[in-house]
Amino acid sequence: MEKETEEKIITLETKLAYMEDFINQLQAVSVEHTQEIERLKAENKLISQKLREVSDLLEGDIPNRKPPHY
Repeated sequence: MEKETEEKIITLETKLAYMEDFINQLQAVSVEHTQEIERLKAENKLISQKLREVSDLLEGDIPNRKPPHY
């Protein structure tokens, strides 16, 4: 019975080691994705600002523009 218990403990320790490694990998991917999302948010904000600037510059050149209340 002692041999069987020892084998079960070894099996559990092995599974735990794999799970710990998997969790560490998931955490690394999560951190990487968070950084990428933050970078994309900043890029999106910059593009939106540039688009507003271009739109403001071209606003006077648009003929037959509807008034704001339409």
